[in-house]
Amino acid sequence: MLQTIPKPSEIVAHVDQYVIGQDEAKRTLAVAVYTHYRKIARATASPGARVAKSNVLLIGPTGTGKTLTCETLSRFLGVPFVTADATSLAQTRFVNEEIEAILERLADRAGGDLDAARHGIVFIDEIDKLKSAEGAPRATSGESVQHALLKIMEGATVRLSGGRHVDTTNILFICGGAFVGLEKIASAAHTYGYIATSAEDNPTILDRLNRRVKPTDLFTYGLIPEFTGRLPITARFRDLSKELLVRIMIEPKDSIYAQFREIFANEGVELKVAKAVFEQIADLAIEYRTGARSLRGLFEELVTPVLYAVPDATDVREVVITSLFNEPILVRRAAGA
Repeated sequence: MLQTIPKPSEIVAHVDQYVIGQDEAKRTLAVAVYTHYRKIARATASPGARVAKSNVLLIGPTGTGKTLTCETLSRFLGVPFVTADATSLAQTRFVNEEIEAILERLADRAGGDLDAARHGIVFIDEIDKLKSAEGAPRATSGESVQHALLKIMEGATVRLSGGRHVDTTNILFICGGAFVGLEKIASAAHTYGYIATSAEDNPTILDRLNRRVKPTDLFTYGLIPEFTGRLPITARFRDLSKELLVRIMIEPKDSIYAQFREIFANEGVELKVAKAVFEQIADLAIEYRTGARSLRGLFEELVTPVLYAVPDATDVREVVITSLFNEPILVRRAAGA
């Protein structure tokens, strides 16, 4: 159990150092996590009190930071964290064994401390792939996986290897998915009818209420009502703009640029990359429709030839990259320097 529970603003301030953008989603997640551990603390202080758990659903395109955000806040809280792939669960005939394996990894992340594992976070990605496909066998259908996840998401005792058991009651489950086509479903459905009736009505709040993903939208998409009911909190991750993609490569504490500047510095070389280069990489990522996922690969492809040569070129003191389409400039030390 957490000794101290950071305030939502503290959680967001920490995540902001590593995750660029998605401010509304980060606030929603921070409040959900804070509330979750507050409920556990209350139940611990009042034996017999029941924890009404609120698991979280993250909706947004691939590469928008869903996993990174969850991983970063888990690290800040100091709780064990694991990720799982809903697609893999749907492709196996032994769903319960796969679920046990997920919890086994959570216990491993906790260093074998089952009490810590019982207060961890499990992120299940691509949950939108669990909608039932017509003609799929019941044993391997997405719907059957949803039913298998229901019990542990609400709270159940699961047997692990070595005769150990872990209670999932206090484990926070966060599910994520792109949910392609959900916007069309939502726009075709009726809103809740939050229509401004007076000048005092706040248009921002009204817009937020009408934009909210409704359970009926998720039912139409293919999630069963019982499963949706286990995910009462929803956060939206938006497409990343070119500006945000550029910032992602430069600003975070562990940004790809900062990492490679350090690597070059260890060779006694200063790496300088023009902003135009990051903009060109961002353009390619947008073209590939992969969000931030492809940024690292594109940047590493750019610097790999240079980093191959630099360790052998002891007279190079600076590498300047001005464009993806121009050769890097190697600035050499003066003879005898």
